[in-house]
Amino acid sequence: MVYGAVWLTGIGGFQAAGLVSGKDLGHQLPLPATILIRATLGFPESVIFALGEEMGWRGFLVPELAQLGTFATTCWISGATWAVWHYPMILFANYNSGTPKWFAVLGFTWMVVASSFVYAWMRLRSGSLWTAVILHASHNLFIQEIFDPLTIDRGITNFVTTEFGVGLAIAYTACALYCWRRRGDVPAAGAVESAE
Repeated sequence: MVYGAVWLTGIGGFQAAGLVSGKDLGHQLPLPATILIRATLGFPESVIFALGEEMGWRGFLVPELAQLGTFATTCWISGATWAVWHYPMILFANYNSGTPKWFAVLGFTWMVVASSFVYAWMRLRSGSLWTAVILHASHNLFIQEIFDPLTIDRGITNFVTTEFGVGLAIAYTACALYCWRRRGDVPAAGAVESAE
């Protein structure tokens, strides 16, 4: 929804050439085929990277925090920890969309803390780490490998799109509010401990 709105309003342009597959074979594949290939063949690699993070965040941290406090506290603490863990890459490496670093840190923090409500809700509700792994892998794959390359920056675009813009932060905030309102669907702390 975020990228569609950006393309339709002109905040950012749409460029099918941003996703080129088959060029090295002398034949460019149509855009739907390219997206299908990236979304299927690229998914296992994305799962591996997401699993590396999720074993710590939702495999260990979220269930432990859920035993000590409320659902909201679990989400705030796990989300803040997750965000801060990325700060060195945002501030000192090339993990940024081209916005000022202060904006990237704020936008990314907002997005990650809001999304932590969704990830934690899915993890605790299902009792499985794999819900968070699949969501994380899908997020990374579609945002970084499909939607960002399809988007033309028109100066303000990266302030709205990417993992550092306000668009995903607002979208995840809406999802976070939904999960927070459904926090009663998450097992109580004792049930989380016995499920582990």
